[in-house]
Amino acid sequence: QVQLVESGGGLVQAGGSLRLSCASSGRTFSSYIMGWFRQAPGKEREFVAVINWSGGHTYYANSVKGRFTISRDNAKNTVYLQMNSLKPEDTAVYYCAAGARESVVSSSSRYDYWGQGTQVTVSS
Repeated sequence: QVQLVESGGGLVQAGGSLRLSCASSGRTFSSYIMGWFRQAPGKEREFVAVINWSGGHTYYANSVKGRFTISRDNAKNTVYLQMNSLKPEDTAVYYCAAGARESVVSSSSRYDYWGQGTQVTVSS
């Protein structure tokens, strides 16, 4: 069983930055791919970014490419999402997820564990 806890959300002005963290309680954290998803009010949950077990392979949604960076520290059982040049359309609840697989995937159905989410609000 893996428990995920996100932190780092908040209110920021457009153009600003935030760094989200997701801490895992599982001993096998390094064996999971880790993804970030987000859900805005009235919208479907959407993929943001994913990183493989070693951190050597990442994949991003086109909407965040070049602005967001996903990374992980397996010694701390933590995955991060550095968000720069934030836009009002980035406003959403951000969730981290863990998937017991080797290949990075963007489909939420391929992930096994989810955090409770952290709110990110970007004001214009």
